[in-house]
Amino acid sequence: MNSLPANLFEWENHLSALREMLRGATQGRGRLALVSGAVASGKTTLLNTFAEQVIEKGALLLEATGSRAESDLPFGILRKIFDNAAMPPDVRSEAIALLDGNALESTAAGRMHVMSQISSVLLRMVDDRTLVVLVDDVHCGDDQSLEFLLHLARRVRQAKVLIVLTESPRLRQEQFTFHAELLRQPNCVRMRLHMLTEAGVAEALAGSMSATVAARLAPECHRVSGGNPLLLRALLEDWRTLGEHGEALQRPAPGEAFAHAVLGCLHRGEPEVVPIARGIAVLGDARSPRLLGQLLDLSVNTVQQGVQDLHQCALLEHNAFRDEVARTAVLDAIPPAARCALHARAARLLHTDGASALDVARQLVSARQDAERWTVPVLREAAEFALVDEELEFALRCLEHAHRACEPGPERTALKARLAGVAWRNGPAAAESHLPELTEDARKGLLAPRDIAPITSYLAWSGRLDAAADGVTALARTAGTGDDPAMTAAVSAAAQWLTMLSPPLRDRLPTVGAGGAAATGAPRDPAGLAHAHAAATMSAALTDGQADRAVIEAERALQRYHLSDSTLQPLVVALLALVLAGRLDLALSWCERLLGECASRRVPSWQALLSAVRAEIALRQGDLQVAANQARTAMARIPVQGWGVGLGLPLSTLIQAETGMGHYDEAMALLEQPLPDELFRTLPGLFYLRARGRCHLATGRYHAALGDFTTAGELMDTWRMDMPLLTPWRLDAAETWLALGDPGRARALAEEQLRRGPDDARLRGALLVVLARTDELKRRVPRLKEAVEILEGGDDRVQLAVALGELGRAYRSLGDFNRGRVFVRKAWHVAKTCGADPLCRELMPRHADSGEFAAAAAQPGQGSEPQRDVEALTEAEVRIAVLAAHGNTNREIASKLFVTVSTVEQHLTRIYRKLNVKRRRDLPAKLSDSSLTGTV
Repeated sequence: MNSLPANLFEWENHLSALREMLRGATQGRGRLALVSGAVASGKTTLLNTFAEQVIEKGALLLEATGSRAESDLPFGILRKIFDNAAMPPDVRSEAIALLDGNALESTAAGRMHVMSQISSVLLRMVDDRTLVVLVDDVHCGDDQSLEFLLHLARRVRQAKVLIVLTESPRLRQEQFTFHAELLRQPNCVRMRLHMLTEAGVAEALAGSMSATVAARLAPECHRVSGGNPLLLRALLEDWRTLGEHGEALQRPAPGEAFAHAVLGCLHRGEPEVVPIARGIAVLGDARSPRLLGQLLDLSVNTVQQGVQDLHQCALLEHNAFRDEVARTAVLDAIPPAARCALHARAARLLHTDGASALDVARQLVSARQDAERWTVPVLREAAEFALVDEELEFALRCLEHAHRACEPGPERTALKARLAGVAWRNGPAAAESHLPELTEDARKGLLAPRDIAPITSYLAWSGRLDAAADGVTALARTAGTGDDPAMTAAVSAAAQWLTMLSPPLRDRLPTVGAGGAAATGAPRDPAGLAHAHAAATMSAALTDGQADRAVIEAERALQRYHLSDSTLQPLVVALLALVLAGRLDLALSWCERLLGECASRRVPSWQALLSAVRAEIALRQGDLQVAANQARTAMARIPVQGWGVGLGLPLSTLIQAETGMGHYDEAMALLEQPLPDELFRTLPGLFYLRARGRCHLATGRYHAALGDFTTAGELMDTWRMDMPLLTPWRLDAAETWLALGDPGRARALAEEQLRRGPDDARLRGALLVVLARTDELKRRVPRLKEAVEILEGGDDRVQLAVALGELGRAYRSLGDFNRGRVFVRKAWHVAKTCGADPLCRELMPRHADSGEFAAAAAQPGQGSEPQRDVEALTEAEVRIAVLAAHGNTNREIASKLFVTVSTVEQHLTRIYRKLNVKRRRDLPAKLSDSSLTGTV
């Protein structure tokens, strides 16, 4: 759209007033109109529209436009008036001759005499026609032309003449007399043009679109354009460019045309308006005319006048650009060198003026110049404030500028360490570029104590295990030669962390200071203490008989340290310690709390690591779908290639979850994922070996599975940490030998693991199932009953379903088909809730759904007694009984019904008494025939 409709919307009353003045002039009553308005307010459009109407009326129209470039040319406007094509040639020649003669006059009286002659020449033409003189931007006219126009205005009161002049609201000092004298004339009318209101914008839009769409777009268009017609036209042009998918679906979005219109407004204003607009764009606002004047070397008064002009033409609102596109357009129009210089000068002025570190830093970063030494503390402070405001990219830029401004030494190393920590928020790969320099600084002993443990963990995570070990060794030598308890404690924490993550490094790392959480009064930084605490907690979780201590220390760590760059990995390790210690309930509670804490924060790596832990918890609870979803979420937050050795955790969880759900193609595809070379020197490598082995076992690749399980066992033996809680390789290998048809070897492995006394009930229950499968039939049932009883008190529902299924099959083999059916049915229910479809098919190959259960209720002789027993239960007892019958643990029932575990236990005691059963596994026999199983 190139122009607005000709009715001028809210300016129609001004046009009507001009038409009325034209009628008066036609009747011999000369009129003078002075139209005032800001740049792009529509003065020229008003004048052009009126000019067309003047021509239609048959009047003699003479037009001219003032130009700032010609303001020093004598009689420049007047010559333009006489150069109009409508001017009779003889009159033009006479007037031009008089103008040339006037140039020779040296006295004011002589010049006035000539002007009187020229005006007489003009007035002779009004005998037959009305004369209309239109001068646009008269404030840009030369002094002689203004003097003539004032002279003419005094003589047209009784003539058929209409003079219409447009001007800017701000006049030069020398124009005040002209302006005042014009307004003194009794036949002068002053008109003021204002920007369009929202209603006016809607009316303008309605000329090019439906009224409904115009009404919808008007508020936003008015907000962006301020009612400035030039900006509104440009906004409509951009809107049409983006409106390929239907106007009703598009919002007004300032674009290229709008940016050009903004610059056009600036260059049509006073000369100082452009630099003032640039200064405002650099500073962000015009709240301080004094500061803006210092930046531009302009007086405060000049700045205030320029800011007022920008407000009047609607480019500014509340001392700032209405839209960021306008500000960006102004900034982009500044030559690069000048722009950088402005930002650098603004930074120094703001710093001297006591502005906030963030405001100063924004200028320093935008300056794109080498920062000076004084900027380093400012940039560091700004980076921390930016992190609080979730401006991660800006914080990184602040730290990068500060780092470049520092000379090599401890301060520069500390900045690089902070830079790596902040970059790690985007993912480990984002911090990769900073690690080589930090590795070299670690060897030189330049790392501060507070940075040693975090940087060591970043190096280890990226797979630079040897580099991390070399750095810790070098720092240990430095700590050994000095008397710095903080350095000693930090190096000890880093060594503990590396030893925990990569046990093979144990023999090459030095022993420095008192380990673990035993601080012995020495000063400790929070980061080092968190890493040492988490490492000691994990070590306790992997030590026989230390599970309770690990739980206590893990909770203490989770309570003590808040989530931050330097404590993220220690908190994750504390959560994993709870998982390995078998306290999935506590691990889940803390993990959900931490996930909630960072849910509203844009920190991908935090969310990724916590999601990976959440996936592992769900896997060990038997919630395969949740485990898969959480693992995929973790791997989506950080690109796979950026996970480093940490990839072993979410990838192994996802492989096991997909395998458990029967998605074998997906699981096998995950096995094709490239792995870091150092993965199998770390604990996550053991998780991966087990996951790969379980996938091979499920897909019939038994020898490949056996290879993975025995490799895990050999690694743990080499590392002197044969802990089944970490990877129960004997259990997995025993299941594989059973699949290979060698129950003897399976039994030997299971019995060996039992002799080692597993503290974990989940593991003991699974081992009993394996042993039962190698037992003779009569001894199988008691062992399976024990396994079921153990697993019912635990969290692993998949393993519970396996045990229940084995128990059901054992009863069937003994000829007790009814009892066998009950346990198989219960196993099917539990497996179904876990999403373990292969297990469901194995339990009931011919019944993939629950239709068989309804048929079972129709057996004769089993209809009345169970129903009467069930009717004796209260509503609350029914809910708990049905959930228990379907395989839910007491803790799960309490969570689903929002009651305490103690309440569930009390209800179950009463349920057993009323139904005359002794154990939870007998509940399905009583409830399956009732109609109550569908109530939950």
